[in-house]
Amino acid sequence: MRSVNAIRTKPRPRPAARLNGYASRMLYLASRSPRRLELLRQIGVEPGLLDVVVPEQRLPGEEPNDYVSRVAREKAGAGLLKVMSNPHALVLGADTEVVLDDRVFGKPDDEDGAADMLAALAGRAHRVVSVVWLLSAGRELRAQSVSEVRFAALDAAAIEAYVATGEWRGKAGGYAIQGRAAAFVESLSGSYSGVMGLPLFETAGLLRAFGMEPGIGKRE
Repeated sequence: MRSVNAIRTKPRPRPAARLNGYASRMLYLASRSPRRLELLRQIGVEPGLLDVVVPEQRLPGEEPNDYVSRVAREKAGAGLLKVMSNPHALVLGADTEVVLDDRVFGKPDDEDGAADMLAALAGRAHRVVSVVWLLSAGRELRAQSVSEVRFAALDAAAIEAYVATGEWRGKAGGYAIQGRAAAFVESLSGSYSGVMGLPLFETAGLLRAFGMEPGIGKRE
């Protein structure tokens, strides 16, 4: 399912982005996630980086998709505030969460939390909701990807072995589909990159809507 709708002192953000192999002064990624940077580079985009921290706490009664969208928008907004001196700045913010029934699985705090999440996901299908916002000083656009992932049944030994790898750290739902947890996935319907943390089809659409063509197929 896809839809697109129209202080501490820290190091200064890196000012340049690259699209199609040419320098662009506009695009920034408001994220500390190395996976999102890796995914943008996969489509030929090298953004400036902004280190932002926003609360990731679901509000009472807040629908899971609304929660993910709000956090992604707050990340982009926090990033935009850092580069307001550049009137041409574009800031991309994203958030991805695992949802089982009405429960949102964020990043586990410890090994026990990761094991509990994996045990709950084992043998069932869950949703992965990924929302991207692209903001400028006068315009903002949103894209959403919802994927369904079905895990195989997992016994306690398999869960314990996976948790011991440490791969669960910093991952929504306590797993990385691009890592060893790929062996748990019986089926995936939707966006593989969205499950990783940034749906590339939707993100490329947002960039094009702002007149920026990703460097797919380009050689520098």
